[in-house]
Amino acid sequence: MRGTTVCPGRKEAWPLSLEQIFVALTLLGLLMLAGKWLRVRVALFGRLFLPSAILAGLLALLAGPQVLGRLASRWIAEDSPLANGVFPEATLEVWSGLPGLLISVVFAGLFLGKTIPGPRSIWRRAGPMVAHGQTLAWGQYVIGLLLALVLLTPVFGVSPMAGTLIEIGFEGGHGTAAGLAGTFRDLGFESGADLALSLATVGVVAGVLLGTLLVNWGVRTGRLSAQEADAMDTERFSEHDERESVPRFAKTRSIDPLSVHLGFFALAIGIGWLILQGLILLESMTWNTDGEGLALMEHIPLFPLAMVGGVLVQVALMRLGHAKSLDRRLINRISGAALDVLIVSALATLSLEAVGTHIWTFLILAVAGIAWCLFGFLVLAPRMFPRDWFPMGLANFGQGIGMTVIGLLLVRMADPDNRSGAMESFGYKQLLFEPVVGGGLFTALSLPLVYQFGALPVLIGCSMLMTGWLIFGLWAFGPEKDQ
Repeated sequence: MRGTTVCPGRKEAWPLSLEQIFVALTLLGLLMLAGKWLRVRVALFGRLFLPSAILAGLLALLAGPQVLGRLASRWIAEDSPLANGVFPEATLEVWSGLPGLLISVVFAGLFLGKTIPGPRSIWRRAGPMVAHGQTLAWGQYVIGLLLALVLLTPVFGVSPMAGTLIEIGFEGGHGTAAGLAGTFRDLGFESGADLALSLATVGVVAGVLLGTLLVNWGVRTGRLSAQEADAMDTERFSEHDERESVPRFAKTRSIDPLSVHLGFFALAIGIGWLILQGLILLESMTWNTDGEGLALMEHIPLFPLAMVGGVLVQVALMRLGHAKSLDRRLINRISGAALDVLIVSALATLSLEAVGTHIWTFLILAVAGIAWCLFGFLVLAPRMFPRDWFPMGLANFGQGIGMTVIGLLLVRMADPDNRSGAMESFGYKQLLFEPVVGGGLFTALSLPLVYQFGALPVLIGCSMLMTGWLIFGLWAFGPEKDQ
């Protein structure tokens, strides 16, 4: 993320000391402990499967200047010691800068340590899920951009870039929404990041609640057997069998394995940065030589290219015969920790004022996004999957409304023994899905594309892609096809 990092309500950054950064990170750690405590002690949060990081972020938001600070200023005194909440201003500034940095760590680790099969093998296992997932993702752009053109911009005066918020918030999730904050700010739609984060939170809650209701409805109506929709271990999301041999770089003695894996993260991010700089240089030497032409590359954040860097690193390891040298479980731990810190810091610095200013835009996009995801599951999934449409479609529904982890959660709920093979298909799908949408290259490009060309041309392009994937999915797969 480029540009000056500021906390809500501030116009310019100011120098921070190492001690202030240390205090900010320490408070983040304490908040995560508090979030975990709430998750364990409050039964409702457990039943909703709300991540501890989201609870910690919401707790920080309540204790910060947006809620506690405003209440103190209104009911005690404007110069009350609690007018800024319980956190120092320097802490809020550190937190506001973390999401744009840590999102690159999350995306760099998406494919590190994974065996990447050939496209033909991926397609054979995940073709229907790819077609259905792409239809849902491009449909989110179509619904959002259509609303922006006919309602949000002419009636409420919101930027046409609001049409991208459903896909960024729902499909991309908190990480993508926070990671694009710099792009929103550079393009003059700073409140877009806050709206996207709020939509991401709504998506997670709606995904869990609606997903649970859908699983129960599936059992009652016979669409899902009670034996399949059994109890599950919600903490068990490991991609590795515990009986696997220990990867090479997980048992090194000359240096801690964590340090080695952090080095590979750095390598992937570094490669992504070099690719980004190369694209910016290419743009400046071709269609934007005078600085007044089409400027797209300078608005692309680093994180989707860090993902590309991770793929290149993993492919290189495979070619050198070290495909299983990295410990995928350790990669998941690093990415998971980065995502937890990212979510807490992003929610803690969320601007409720921005959401309140655009409350109707937020509500309209939230309702429209949820309705489209339900339509994609209830109407499209039975017609696009040749078999086991319920768990397969539920995986895409969960990812489409509340990011990848909700998709995994709902598959575990519907098919804990993985009898349908939905878990493998869902995993393979990401290789042909996430590089483009759901936080991929087009997700990052969608904002500058709308900024440069307007909402209508992007709407036409997304409509063509959505229609193409829909027709292909219905024709190539469908319930009568037997793979």
